[in-house]
Formats: sequence, structure tokens, C-alpha cells
Amino acid sequence: MSDPVSALAGKVSEGPVRIEDLAPRAMITVRGKLSDTAITEALASVSGLAMPGQRGIAAEGEKRLAWMGPDEALLILPRAGLDAALSGLTEKLGSAHALVADMSDARALFRLTGEDAALRDTIAKVAPVDMMRFPTGEIRRTRLAQIAGAFWMPQEGTVELVCFRSVAQYAFDLLSQAAVGPRVF
Repeated sequence: MSDPVSALAGKVSEGPVRIEDLAPRAMITVRGKLSDTAITEALASVSGLAMPGQRGIAAEGEKRLAWMGPDEALLILPRAGLDAALSGLTEKLGSAHALVADMSDARALFRLTGEDAALRDTIAKVAPVDMMRFPTGEIRRTRLAQIAGAFWMPQEGTVELVCFRSVAQYAFDLLSQAAVGPRVF
């Protein structure tokens, strides 16, 4: 079997905001009522992260556990942990009404780094989100110009963004243009 590759082969855009296509990660969607403790306990057990509240994302190292909606969570972890996480979730969920889906090859992950104002400015140009008030530790599913995506700020000076792999080049080009254009803030 071939080794997984990132959507854009690790492409990087240098500028006021550095935009990089990250190496392949495991991305697992879990669908089911997040009010069901069997689901949140399974996610916590497998990820080592507590299920965050509405619009929240928990992070530790390269692991992320995101609230994507009242019936959906997204688990991101190193690619090497994919099989163990899938089997662990399936086992721990038992008879709970839930769906576990490997989305690793369907999505692309980007990291943007730079001065906090430049990062917020870049995202504000492409998404209908008030970036002046957007806190670290919160995730937002939204439109990025003409595509669907989600982003979060794990810390000041860093934005992580996920979109469908099929539109990765568009997202990369869009973010690269937004990063160097006139400033909003």
C-alpha cells in the first residue's frame, strides 16, 4: 500500500502569514447525540481529551477534539494512530447509536502562522466571522469564500484550518492572496 500524502505535498506560502499544507493526519468524524455520555466518554477515552462544549476544540500536542455540532465531533490525531482510534471508538461505543467515519483522505489541513493581527485579517477577508472577537480554543464551521471549511486558533499567532481535499488548492491560493492584500484591521 502506498503512503498517504498531504493534499498539496507540503506546499508552503511565505509572507506576512505563513501558510502550510500539513502532513496527513487521521481525521475521524463521530456522528451521534453529543449529549449521550457513551459517545463523549468513548471520544475522551480514545483521544485522551475531554469533549469540549459548543464551538469548542480541545488540543494536546498533535491531537484535536472538536465540537462540530450537537450531533458531530471531529477527532484529529497523528496518522499512525488511525487504526487504533477507529477500533477503540467502535469498541467503546458498543451499542450506542453513533457513526464512526474515517475522513482522513477526504480533508486537507492547513496551519497559518504569523502576527496575530495579520492572521485575523487574513481569515476576516475570506470568512463571515468577527475575527476581532474570535477567541483561542473556539472552532468555527463557515464559508471560506466559495467553499466550506472550519478553523480554530489553538494559540495566538496560529490558525489551523480544515477543508475538503478536493478544494485544497483553491483554499491555499485564497489564503495566500488574502494574506498579502490590503489590511482590514
